Amino acid sequence: MKVKTILVSQPEPKMENSPYSRLIEKEKVKVDFRPFIHVEGVDAKTVRQQKIDLSRFTAIILTSRNSVDHFFRIAEEMRFKVPDTMKYFCQSEAVAFYLQKYVVYRKRKIYVGKRNFPDLTTLFKKYKDEVYLLPSSDVLKPQVPETLDEAGINWTRGVFYKTVISDLSDLRHVYYDVLVFFSPAGIESLLKNFPDFKQNETRIAVFGNSTIKAATDAGLRIDIKAPTPETPSMTMALQKYINSVNKK
Repeated sequence: MKVKTILVSQPEPKMENSPYSRLIEKEKVKVDFRPFIHVEGVDAKTVRQQKIDLSRFTAIILTSRNSVDHFFRIAEEMRFKVPDTMKYFCQSEAVAFYLQKYVVYRKRKIYVGKRNFPDLTTLFKKYKDEVYLLPSSDVLKPQVPETLDEAGINWTRGVFYKTVISDLSDLRHVYYDVLVFFSPAGIESLLKNFPDFKQNETRIAVFGNSTIKAATDAGLRIDIKAPTPETPSMTMALQKYINSVNKK
C-alpha cells in the first residue's frame, strides 16, 4: 500500500527547512506532528523532599533542554541564586547552546560532550572533585547512572520533571498510513490511549533499539527502522520506504 499520510509522535521541528519539509515536498506526502508524551515539572517542595540542597553542588550535568529549563525553574522557585562559579557539563553542543537562554555563555565554565552521554567521561574524571547534580526526568536511561558511577564522581540525581502521557482521544477516528515513534514512552502512550488499537495496514516506524524492543514487546509489526548504516536518520528511512512502496 502506498504512503500518503504520516503521523510523527513528536513536536513539529521549529527549523524552516527541516528534513521533514524536504520529505513532504519531494514525496508529496502529508506529515502531521503530535507529541504522544510531554514533560511536566515537579514543584520545589517535591525536590526538597528528595533532600536536594542546591547550595551543596558545584557542577550541574545537563542532558537535554528540558533539564536546563527545569533546573533554572527550580532554582528560581527555591530563590537560589546560581553562583557564577557553577560548572555546567552538557551532553551535546545543542544543550550547551540552549544554556545561553539562562547564562552569559562566555562568562561561565561550560564543558561539552560530543553527543552521547559516555563522551563526558573524560571530563568527569578530569574534574572528579566537583559535587555534581543531575536534574532529570523520572525516566532515566540506565547508561547515565552507569557512566557516572564508573567515572567515580560524587553525584546526586534529582527528579525535576516527569514524562507524562498526552491525551490523544481526538485522534481516535483519525487514521494514518505510518506512525513514527522515537521512544518506548511513545509506544506506551499509543497503547494507553487506544487499548483496542489494531495495526492492520498501518505501518510502524521506530527509532532506536529501546523503541524497537518496546514495539516488538507490544506485538506491533515494525515496517521501518532507524538508525541503520544505510538510513542513519528517521527521515532517510521514511524516504527509502516511501520510494519502495509508492512507485509500485
